[in-house]
Amino acid sequence: MPSVLFVCLGNICRSPLAEAVFADMVKKRGFGDDFTVDSAGTAGYHVGEEPDERSVEVCRRHGVPVDSVCRQLEKADFTRFDYIIGMDSMNMSNIEKAKPANSTAKIALFGSFGDGKVIQDPYYGGKDGFEKTYKQCVRYSEGLLKAMGYDDASGGKL
Repeated sequence: MPSVLFVCLGNICRSPLAEAVFADMVKKRGFGDDFTVDSAGTAGYHVGEEPDERSVEVCRRHGVPVDSVCRQLEKADFTRFDYIIGMDSMNMSNIEKAKPANSTAKIALFGSFGDGKVIQDPYYGGKDGFEKTYKQCVRYSEGLLKAMGYDDASGGKL
């Protein structure tokens, strides 16, 4: 069963949005039971809180359920998950610093499964930033599934 952990700074905007989009995508394609999908933050600012209301709102507008609770990245995540996906270069740096020697996870920038761009933190922006983040998450989720060997055209594993 493939497992994916999406990581941003506080786990309230980008990573729970990415988690929701990716989980919804694999569920709609019939792979929901095959995947474990979660999100975390490199900092513990919001542990135990629900995601930012604007992340939840943009997902609901697109019919994507959100049910995550904010948590911080843990050493065990590096062996628990096959993929740890960072949203920007700062997140990637923090993930690399936290990575223990026994890590088995593939660590990658989410944008590397698309156009190579980072996902900017929409926290201090308006609703348009969250919509842009949502659209990036959809594109990069498609690319991640393809990179993992899941055929997006037929809905079957390659």
